[in-house]
Amino acid sequence: MKKISLFTVCFFTVCFSTIKAQVYHLSLEESLEIAKEKSFEIQNLQLDQAIALNELKAETARLKTSVNMLFTLPQYTETVREWEDSEGISFFSVKTLRGTGNLNILQPLPTDGLISVSTGLSSVNDYNTDKRAATFNTRIGLSQPLNSLWGYNAIRSDLKRANLNWERANKALKRAELNLYYDVSKSFYSLMLLQKGAEISLMNLERQTEAYEISKNKFEAGLIREVENLQMEVDLAEAQNSYDVTALELVSSTNSFKRLIGLELDATVTLKSETDEWVVIRVNPDLAVEMAIANRLEIKDREIQIELQKLQISRQKSYGLPQASLEASWERIGISNIGLSESYSNSISNSWNDLTARPSSYQIGITLRIPILDWGRNRSLVRAAQARQQQYLLGKEDDERGIEVEVRNLVSNIQTTVTRLTLLEKNLSVAERSYGITLQRYTDGDIDSQALSLERTRLNTAQRNHLDAFVSYRLLLADLMRKTFYDFEHNLPIE
Repeated sequence: MKKISLFTVCFFTVCFSTIKAQVYHLSLEESLEIAKEKSFEIQNLQLDQAIALNELKAETARLKTSVNMLFTLPQYTETVREWEDSEGISFFSVKTLRGTGNLNILQPLPTDGLISVSTGLSSVNDYNTDKRAATFNTRIGLSQPLNSLWGYNAIRSDLKRANLNWERANKALKRAELNLYYDVSKSFYSLMLLQKGAEISLMNLERQTEAYEISKNKFEAGLIREVENLQMEVDLAEAQNSYDVTALELVSSTNSFKRLIGLELDATVTLKSETDEWVVIRVNPDLAVEMAIANRLEIKDREIQIELQKLQISRQKSYGLPQASLEASWERIGISNIGLSESYSNSISNSWNDLTARPSSYQIGITLRIPILDWGRNRSLVRAAQARQQQYLLGKEDDERGIEVEVRNLVSNIQTTVTRLTLLEKNLSVAERSYGITLQRYTDGDIDSQALSLERTRLNTAQRNHLDAFVSYRLLLADLMRKTFYDFEHNLPIE
């Protein structure tokens, strides 16, 4: 008993070595909430999700009107210009002061076209001629690639890519959360297994201590031989050693668990028992397969590849079709040339008057490019893109078959584990009652220590087998959740 007390003091000294350390008494759900907040992988994927969301917003904003202004603040230039005439080449100095202001409005069209409106005023002082030139202009333009009406549309394609990336980022984040759920569950139940194992070892040590005290009293009374009492002492030493080893493993596993969920290593953690009660969860294998195929990231990746390849095929086909573009514009320009001695207001006023009096300028035209001969190059590229899409389709079908086999096998394992767990629960109840009867018979002197030792070993084995089966059952359910995106315990899809 001195050994038990000494080790217990050492163990709890390690666990509670710092008074300031936080104390956690955690269930599985509480452990998961902590891990979600502090997990590096989750934080990284949340940033991926933010990137995809902002890229989607950027592509959506691409269809909206943009307005910007461009100014050239007074810019003075002094340089030398070359002049060549019949008398030869000469050089003269050029001195100018320039200022401009322009307002530009751009409106992209869903048809891949662009409407632009620009208006501006510029003023140039030419100090060589003592003149000031002002220009006032307004222009409305339309640019429309006609082939986008029947072929590849870049704006719609980019928007679709952004939507697909956003959907994939959401799915990847949810998959990572479910993987984290499984990893934390595995670590949680492994730690709980050690905690329960330590409890079993302690109960075994207490039972062996009790049996040793009985044996010692019987030996001192001359009721049993010395060798039988010595065997009991050896069994007690083995039970003590088993408890010591289990307790040390518990400390190591606790540190690993704290690191996984993001707690400080000096924190004290105990787990809430989840083995006292368990319920049989019925899993519909057809629903499990349906949910897995609808939600698995592998299938979503294949679907995204297929959709992107459709866009690539459409783009490649458009290169072999006639390319046409419509360009149209309307413009009014006003020009003023006055001396430097006159004011800026006169220069602007004259340019505005010239703009209202000068006829408008118009432009409209269609350019057409017709591919004649490329020796089948584009057709071959289209066929290659179509063959690649067929690969993605075959890959999707194979993934679906693989997922169906995987999920059905997993459901079968769960059902098998439920049956095994039910039997082990009954076996544990029988072993506990049997040990109580055997201990009483040993106390009464009806059996020897070897029979008691065998019964104690049977009870320990029954307890550990039941605990192992329970942990396997919970981990299989966690694995099924991450592979189907469905919580069969609460009959809820994982959104």
